[in-house]
Amino acid sequence: MEIKEIIKQRKEKLAGLKAKNGTEYDNSYFSRVNITEAVHNFQEGRKVVLCGRIMAQRGHGKVSFWDLKDATGKIQLYLKEDILGKDRFSALEDLDIADIIGVKGELFQTHTAEPTVKVEEFVLLSKALRPLPEKWHGLKDVELRYRQRYLDLMANEEVKQVFLLRTKIIQAIRKFLDERGFLEVETPMMHNIPGGAAGRPFSTHHNEYDLDLYLRIAPELYLKRLLVANLDKVYEINRSFRNEGVSTKHNPEFTMLEVYSAYADYEDMMRLARDLLIFAAREALGETNFIYQGKTVDLALDWQKYSFAKIVKEKFDIAPDDSAEVMLKKLQSKGQALGLKRLSRSQVAKVIEEILEQGMTGNPTFVTDYFTHMCPLAKTKKDNPLISERFELYIAGLEIGNAYSELNDPLEQEKRFQEELEDLDKEEKKALDKDYILALEHGMPPAGGLGIGIDRLVMLFTDQPSIRDVILFPLLRPQ
Repeated sequence: MEIKEIIKQRKEKLAGLKAKNGTEYDNSYFSRVNITEAVHNFQEGRKVVLCGRIMAQRGHGKVSFWDLKDATGKIQLYLKEDILGKDRFSALEDLDIADIIGVKGELFQTHTAEPTVKVEEFVLLSKALRPLPEKWHGLKDVELRYRQRYLDLMANEEVKQVFLLRTKIIQAIRKFLDERGFLEVETPMMHNIPGGAAGRPFSTHHNEYDLDLYLRIAPELYLKRLLVANLDKVYEINRSFRNEGVSTKHNPEFTMLEVYSAYADYEDMMRLARDLLIFAAREALGETNFIYQGKTVDLALDWQKYSFAKIVKEKFDIAPDDSAEVMLKKLQSKGQALGLKRLSRSQVAKVIEEILEQGMTGNPTFVTDYFTHMCPLAKTKKDNPLISERFELYIAGLEIGNAYSELNDPLEQEKRFQEELEDLDKEEKKALDKDYILALEHGMPPAGGLGIGIDRLVMLFTDQPSIRDVILFPLLRPQ
């Protein structure tokens, strides 16, 4: 039967129900127990009120068996003409799979020991005018799953578990930081000047002020203003936006954790990152070891350290004081970045990072010793101003986090900002953030900062290959 005919029939059934009973929408059913509670605390003869969606219907003359599902689980319904009465039993013909109903009745077990509700009353709470997709128990069309996530969650229990686990991970992160004296804060999502990270911003406009604004690419500069304000330990689980490509690891809108601690450095952030992820894994997964895309990970084992500067010297003979042109030539001599004529220093570094990422194992790995020109917001090493106090954290080849010893010298910061602006392409040009420099001029304590990609962390813990699989409603190309 075509979908138009199905919808037509269901509308007619709804009209019939309304004509016979008036509106059947009834909030007296809202004071209910959930299905899992009814099953787990099963008592023969116990009276219950349940609400949920019809997922299956099996009829045997004057008796029907249905499956009812809510957010917590599924239970069988026993519907009999002798109990409901002839008129109400005949009304069951107007109810379809996917309709949402409320039922009142008593619990009993069938001869196969299955918990079941002997229905004494029922009411339609919402008529589904469209049927569930074919093979609803295993919706496979990836594009449909993303576009109609509500069907995906309804049809695929394993998908629902991914998002339940996502919530547990975020709860664990908050618990860890709150217990250690960090203050959760909120900072603006619209910025006058995009900053705090490399990335192309989304632009918008505020009519009342006639003001061009940008959706934030990172909350970093506002969070560090709070360090100036003597809020020594702050964090934000934030939505950030970057107007860039879409891939299995990138969505234009994404969730980040950023943490800042005064009187700390990037080595303190290494310890914080390790302790935080171990805690989150134990809270959400119940253990520290898991598999990600065929790679074995155990967060409780030793975390490795690699020097970025040393690796690129060995692989490409690239030194931190090489110009962008020289770096590009050295890359191309090794068969990388072919066909490119010009890249900024930061873009060359990004190419190198992507090449190195491919060789990462499952073990947690801190990559340190990044070139200073790649890190305009980080302090340099005391013994080598060409190298910054920064690390990036990789687990199973997936970049999970980034951290610095935060630069708190306003004069050096202004100089770095100027150099960064000179390195940008024309379409990426932006104003220098003088307000942030002004804040630093009032004195910011030495601090460590850590950023962790929540979406990627959920990918890691749930063994999902694409960031779209851990975002409820990812951005998609219009149909």
